[in-house]
Amino acid sequence: MIRPSVFVASVAALAALSFTTPRVVAQESAPPSAPAHEVPPAPQQAEPAAPAPTTAPVFPTPDPKNFTASSPTVDTVNQFLQASWGYDPNRMWQVQAILATPAEGVSKVVIFVGDKTGKQKPAVVQFITLPDGKYIVAGNDVLPFGAHPFEAVRAKLQAQADGPYRGSAEKNLELVEFADFECPHCKEVQANMDKLAVDFPNARIVFQNYPLERIHPQAQRAAEYGVCVDKLGGSTAFFQFASAVFEGQEGLATYDGATLTLNSAVTKAGLTPAKVEACVADPATKAKVEASVKLAQSLGIIETPTLMVNGRQLPIGGTDYATIKKVVEYQEKLDGVPPSK
Repeated sequence: MIRPSVFVASVAALAALSFTTPRVVAQESAPPSAPAHEVPPAPQQAEPAAPAPTTAPVFPTPDPKNFTASSPTVDTVNQFLQASWGYDPNRMWQVQAILATPAEGVSKVVIFVGDKTGKQKPAVVQFITLPDGKYIVAGNDVLPFGAHPFEAVRAKLQAQADGPYRGSAEKNLELVEFADFECPHCKEVQANMDKLAVDFPNARIVFQNYPLERIHPQAQRAAEYGVCVDKLGGSTAFFQFASAVFEGQEGLATYDGATLTLNSAVTKAGLTPAKVEACVADPATKAKVEASVKLAQSLGIIETPTLMVNGRQLPIGGTDYATIKKVVEYQEKLDGVPPSK
């Protein structure tokens, strides 16, 4: 899994609010520096000497003077946050300010966030909205924004995610996994991907190659083998191959070890290694892997494994299955997809 230092900092900051949509907001544990007339202080709580509080925080009443921008509206911000955080019934928030900035059409949004159980300390989050109303800047990230923030990405994936898949041929509920065969975290999450296939039989679960060659020298080669296994044997053969490669992942540590591991996986998938190797030599194979990488990069994906749930980006390395399932169920509901039976 690749985690640049800026991303690590972002994740560490978000930890206080438990799991959230990846990099939805840049968060601070205290209110941002601003004149008193702009942003009121966050609710202050004394450190408890005994058990932590078990009641929901009370946010201060927003000051109308702090809503100086013409857009976005409070309703749009709330709809965006509902789409992003609504899977968590204990999450609560309040839009505290939408401030105009010197840049035309650029606004600063400030929100108080808390937990209804009172187990987590309230915090302040803030982000910048751009003039087109379609994106926000949160920390070092540019993210989709609006009442339906995931729609455009969903459409792009429906058109361009062309990897092998299991489950439904329909794309009403499309779960696209971007993974790297040499990534240890990708190996770890395969059990959860198998659970999703069982719990969501109406889902189309797609595997997209995202080899991180800079840190995994054999990942590109493994991805090319996977493309050829899919081409020659179809999706069923591919997932048999993928399972075998992940199981023998340690063998990818060297070139020779990778040759043995990949050819063994090809055999387990019912194909002939010589035919797959001939396919790998075709420049079109490398081009297909590169196209998948470019798709991931165009979506702002910076780590593997990442799961796209109808366009919603969900880093799943280290995320418990109950949370992953809850997010998929919530997105399914948001998009009006009949629930799995």
